[in-house]
Amino acid sequence: MRWVLRSKIHNATVTDARLDYVGSITIDEDLVDRAGFIIGEKVLVVDNTNGARVETYVIRGERGSGTICMNGACAHLVKKGDQVIIMGFELSDTTIEPRILLVDEKNRFVRDL
Repeated sequence: MRWVLRSKIHNATVTDARLDYVGSITIDEDLVDRAGFIIGEKVLVVDNTNGARVETYVIRGERGSGTICMNGACAHLVKKGDQVIIMGFELSDTTIEPRILLVDEKNRFVRDL
């Protein structure tokens, strides 16, 4: 069994970073559904702007809002305006064809990669 990439949102733009929240990443529910993430799922967030990598969990953002918000301690590492990749993994003994979404600067779905 190996950890393999299952889902990825590529080049999302962080719309907010809130230190005052307990923790997590808020993701527009449209993107959560399209990527195949589930609420509470552990994800790896890679910041293309500064190189930071952080594990956190998904919480539901307003559908159609384009929200990508870093909450709690994550907001120290990933700031508003940063470009990020959000990845979910699955433990499997077979190859998985991952869902890879490309979004625009407002975090609207553009196409599958």
